[in-house]
Amino acid sequence: MKNLLTLAAATLLLAGCSTTAMIATNKELPQVYVDINKTHQVKNDIKITLVRFGNYTDTPKAGQRATNIVEGVLLAKGYDVTTHMKQTQESLSAAQAQARKDNSKYFLTGGVSEWRYKTGIDGEPAVSLKLSLYKTQNAALVWSATGSDSDWGTGSIGTTAQNLIEKMTAK
Repeated sequence: MKNLLTLAAATLLLAGCSTTAMIATNKELPQVYVDINKTHQVKNDIKITLVRFGNYTDTPKAGQRATNIVEGVLLAKGYDVTTHMKQTQESLSAAQAQARKDNSKYFLTGGVSEWRYKTGIDGEPAVSLKLSLYKTQNAALVWSATGSDSDWGTGSIGTTAQNLIEKMTAK
């Protein structure tokens, strides 16, 4: 019985130290790999223009850091990504115009609203992001997700952000 109580207390402690909150549109990101049948998949050529995210934090270059991680996650999932890290996102129409120049089917914009280590003894990393995918042809919203995550004091902002982005872009 004592072991069971110890296990329950440890579970509650661990669950309280890392939190994730997320909301997304009902639609999913376009699929890169489409099953034709159980033995064959076809890879769609999905080209996305990625514009540097807006930084709404006090942390310098948080938008660039988040954009860089999103680029890596999308590339790992098989998307063809053209990134404009030095170009700030001035407007949706400017991002759409850049996507047209890149011959991309979609463009992805986003914003960072939290990118910091919390104050206190442990200094836990905390990240909040918004991602939105639009069709280049008509700037129609295809998919959007907003998420926040925090982790243990031994974690980093980069790993916390990557874990959050993977959850946000998962099916």
